[in-house]
Amino acid sequence: MSATRTRPPVRRLIAVVVLVPVLAALALWAFAWPAARTAPRDLPLGVAGPAAATAQVEQQLTRHKGAFEIHHYADEAAARRAVEDRTVYGAVAVTPRGPELLTASAASPVVAQLLQQAVARQAPAGTPIRTVDVVPTPAKDPRGAVLNSSVLPLALAGIAAGAVVSLLGLRGVRAVAALVGAAALVGAAAAGIAHSWLGVLTGDWWTEAGVLALATLAVSAAVAGLSALLGQAGIALGAGVVMLLGNPFSGAASAPRLLPEPVGMIGQWLPPGAGATLLRSVSYFDGAAATGPALTLALWAALGLGAVLLGSALGKRTPATEAAAGRELAPVG
Repeated sequence: MSATRTRPPVRRLIAVVVLVPVLAALALWAFAWPAARTAPRDLPLGVAGPAAATAQVEQQLTRHKGAFEIHHYADEAAARRAVEDRTVYGAVAVTPRGPELLTASAASPVVAQLLQQAVARQAPAGTPIRTVDVVPTPAKDPRGAVLNSSVLPLALAGIAAGAVVSLLGLRGVRAVAALVGAAALVGAAAAGIAHSWLGVLTGDWWTEAGVLALATLAVSAAVAGLSALLGQAGIALGAGVVMLLGNPFSGAASAPRLLPEPVGMIGQWLPPGAGATLLRSVSYFDGAAATGPALTLALWAALGLGAVLLGSALGKRTPATEAAAGRELAPVG
């Protein structure tokens, strides 16, 4: 009897001893590997000016195979519009005043600095290159640190909301209402801090609050939806995907095109990456290139809330179905 009683604790001890190092190794891989392999990969870069004048510039840039995806523009004005529309991260324009580098530090301070270094290395010795920051970061957040730092708190808020709704036993419409209400409050609070107080978000306040709320709802709905279908294991699964994949793969601290493939692409399919990209678009670029990440977040939120309702419906139907089956099998008379 005593041996039987000691087996479960021993098994749990073994599970903990094995599971903790595995999780630690997975977390280290997820966070450290992309950071250690940061480099431009098909980074959209414009080249503007007459073909004869830009041929040498393009030749120098294409020496780094796979680093840049070159887009051609007729002149500096067209290249500037492309930067503002988030079609490219920057552009090298050949103008009568000499070569000029257009950047957008608001899109990624890391990329802006990388482009300055890359173009300076490729330029002939003694050739000055004027740099113009077309869409700069806010003066109160020149390094973009606050926006980058917002990814983790929003993810944690979403996980917490989804877990609390599930553990409190809220189901169906009540769960949906709680998730939507919590996300709306998180969005308003986050916009109040980042926009109104710190002044690091410079777009429309209500749009930014909506984006922050949608990013939170995408996570919380996914966690609650998985919990409704899988039980408490769903909470762990949802939290694990968001924290171990979504956060380090988001590219918020650098740029998705600087991460090794397919990490950068996967990160934009998950709520943290899509949320960071969408927040940049609405805050600094007047909503340019916002459709893709907005649809991604909306899809996560819709699927998560749908799973919450489905789980509630299945939970209600099961007892009724079993009772009906019992009546059918009961002997007559």
